[in-house]
Amino acid sequence: MIVALALATSTLGAIGGLGGAIILVPLLTLGGMSISSAAPLGLVSVIAGSVAAGRRQVGDGTVNHRFAVVTELGATSGAVIGVFLSGALSERALLWCLAAFAVAAAVLGARRKGMRWQPDASLTADDVGERQGSLAGAYLLDDSVVPYVPTRMKLGIGLMTVAGVVTGLAGVGGGFLKTPLSSEVMRLPAKVAAGTSTFTIGLTASVALVLMAIEGRIVASDAALVVLGALAGGTIGARVQKKLSPPVVRRMTAFVLVIIAAVLVVRA
Repeated sequence: MIVALALATSTLGAIGGLGGAIILVPLLTLGGMSISSAAPLGLVSVIAGSVAAGRRQVGDGTVNHRFAVVTELGATSGAVIGVFLSGALSERALLWCLAAFAVAAAVLGARRKGMRWQPDASLTADDVGERQGSLAGAYLLDDSVVPYVPTRMKLGIGLMTVAGVVTGLAGVGGGFLKTPLSSEVMRLPAKVAAGTSTFTIGLTASVALVLMAIEGRIVASDAALVVLGALAGGTIGARVQKKLSPPVVRRMTAFVLVIIAAVLVVRA
């Protein structure tokens, strides 16, 4: 059951850049596992899914490493704070907070129509990737190349810090916040936001997981099963995402976030 849940949630997580933990952790708690035990397994699934999806997404130009490093400074700092504050909120309060964040992120990502960044016929496959000395880049969409330039970085980094705190508190990758923040606040294309989020949530989750390992909260046998399912799910999710248009990725992400919120409310 753990393998199947990790596979399914990591597949959905890789498609939308949400990270499978935001779905996996509530499902595990619905099955009777405490959130303190489920949280480390959620982080394990995020890391394994990120590794599995990364190779394909990097090849498509949907991972912007420079953007990731800049925003990860805030997210990682927040993750450390979140781990140390993890006992400050009751489990019920934490679940309600996560549900509220999920709904807010769904609304943020679903309210916009169409594509903000359009293909540029003058660009070729050689232009796919990141720009030297800049956070701008271009990604491959079908047979076209789409350029983009992120904006409002200071606001975005501040909000990414909040996403990091959520990661440390609940053992989720923070992707359900990072993806809509990247897309709607800092204006990355939806597929680049999802791909970059899948990459960065693995880094954020690694920091939180090390701290949880020091506290002795990881059950090795369960973690091994999660890794097995998440590696397969991350690979499948990256392949599916490649075939979808940016608006479809954005709407699918919003839909999954609403489902996540519903599961969290039921669990609370």
